[in-house]
Amino acid sequence: MLDALVAEARLRWGLDPAAGLQVVAAERLVATPIEPSRPVLVVPMDLLGGAPVGGDGGAAVESLPGRHGPGGRDAPGVLRRLYPSEHAVARFGAAAGTSIGALTAADLGSPLYLAPVAAELASAGPWAMPYISARLRRPDGCPWDREQTHESLRNHLLEEAYEVYDALDAGPTPALADELGDLWLQVVLHAQLAAEAGVFDLADVQAAIARKIVRRHPHVFGDAEARTASDVNRQWERIKAAERAEAGVEPGADDRPKGALDGISRALPALAASQEMQERAANLGYDWPDLEGVLDKVSEEIGELRAAVTDAERSEELGDLLMVLVNVGRKHGVEAESALRRANEKFRRRFGIVERLAAERGVALRDLDFDGLDRLWDAAKDEERSGRPVEEATA
Repeated sequence: MLDALVAEARLRWGLDPAAGLQVVAAERLVATPIEPSRPVLVVPMDLLGGAPVGGDGGAAVESLPGRHGPGGRDAPGVLRRLYPSEHAVARFGAAAGTSIGALTAADLGSPLYLAPVAAELASAGPWAMPYISARLRRPDGCPWDREQTHESLRNHLLEEAYEVYDALDAGPTPALADELGDLWLQVVLHAQLAAEAGVFDLADVQAAIARKIVRRHPHVFGDAEARTASDVNRQWERIKAAERAEAGVEPGADDRPKGALDGISRALPALAASQEMQERAANLGYDWPDLEGVLDKVSEEIGELRAAVTDAERSEELGDLLMVLVNVGRKHGVEAESALRRANEKFRRRFGIVERLAAERGVALRDLDFDGLDRLWDAAKDEERSGRPVEEATA
């Protein structure tokens, strides 16, 4: 049966099996990786010699991870995500076909042929962005992309990471999907540059992280046990320590053995880096046993800051105080970087109200003393608490 379908597709639609023909059981379509830039035969399970699964195009089959969100739980929905709506769907033994946009579950009861789409149009496939990135870098591609280097892209990587961080405040929104895509582009671009230099490519990136995650989760992929998140963290640090010992030394670090805090980027925001360092130390057992000990340390550091005489001393003591405050947040399960960003945003919002209130009173902020400014600040807080929309208050 399959040979006859291939023969008809070659004759009627120019199928070239050497282009990487994919044969997919209609009932298992939602669970099957499909690359739209390659030709696809969608065939009912019984015609492939297997028993049908469910009666609605595969709803009884678990969806493929990565395509199991909205539109990923029924076969027509999956195909609509993978292909342009107007892409033709050919029917075997019939002159008339249909389109991806008009496809129904009933259509999947008969064999179908999906011609490949141009690589840049297979936008939901895993290889669309690698193809687009390579295409942009060709001599006849984009002048801007051809000029980029790992160094020139560094700031773009940071910018996109921060935009993802900001988008996370609103939870799983379409905006977050857009920002994650922008960040993914940076990964693809760096892999493309490295591939051109003959060092590694995107497959190496994907393989490295997959192997690492599997290796560090023996309680999932092996026979180890970890009953709590704390167990997982301790196990994670033990495995990382073993990896560092196996690696021996950190290249370019004066033959210094790699330690628990190696790998924490110095480019991280200081609060985030401090929290990560303290998390790693705590996972190795170096931590105050309770919150009271940390709060006592806060009082101690405030005293040392007050006693500081020189600018250098004040700077050092302030840094010590900030590190302890980060630990206070960690003890409460609060991410210090996120907490400060929210506090910054609250200050920005309230100061905007202060500026508006001053303008309404016909006074300039610079002409007010501290008490006058503080009264406006209290008024701004009262306005927020009253439930008045912030947009109206800061207009």
